[in-house]
Amino acid sequence: MTPDKEQLQARRDRRFKVTTRSVSGRRVVSNRLNQKFSVPELDTVWAGDITYLWTREGWLYLAVLLDLCSRRVVGWSCSDRLSSPLVESALEKALRHRRPSPGLLHHSDQGGQYTSLGYQEALAARGVAVSMSRRGNCYDNAMVESFFSTLKAELEGYGHYETRRQAQAELFEYIEVFYNRQRQHSSLGYRSPAEFERAQQERNSGSNGLRVVPTPAGYP
Repeated sequence: MTPDKEQLQARRDRRFKVTTRSVSGRRVVSNRLNQKFSVPELDTVWAGDITYLWTREGWLYLAVLLDLCSRRVVGWSCSDRLSSPLVESALEKALRHRRPSPGLLHHSDQGGQYTSLGYQEALAARGVAVSMSRRGNCYDNAMVESFFSTLKAELEGYGHYETRRQAQAELFEYIEVFYNRQRQHSSLGYRSPAEFERAQQERNSGSNGLRVVPTPAGYP
């Protein structure tokens, strides 16, 4: 079928967006993660990144944090602006719901949002160690890149949103209802991230004699 004129015009409007811009003079740390994506314990390594979705109102930016043990999205945030508050909001939500112990490793690229003073201070205040990808090496953050690829392939409305609010509503349904709680992963023994976490918490509570901490509910 030959695309009509309106469809061709819509494709031209969706220009490539750069989300990773390093800022000269800001502190960049070494790649401590070093592509070691197999993590045995929850809340020991989080990886973050930013992507974008096109709507007829303009771009909607999405920042996420993944727990590399369970592949769960532990924090996420949307904005019409590519700025530090976008990633700070995702981090705040993740810290509030997960309450990780000091020593958590946070991995990201060298983008200005992640190297900003406010973001780095927020990490330091919670005793979070920092790791950053090598410049221009997407493989250093392959787990988050893979999540973004999966998300865009599975979102029903991807590329056809009328408003940012519509896109954000579908992101909530996809991340909180489907991906975290229902989508099975072969790397997790064909369980969802939530199921995998429950099994690990039960296993840990049995060996330590501790109460299982309930999985946090989704947030708007």
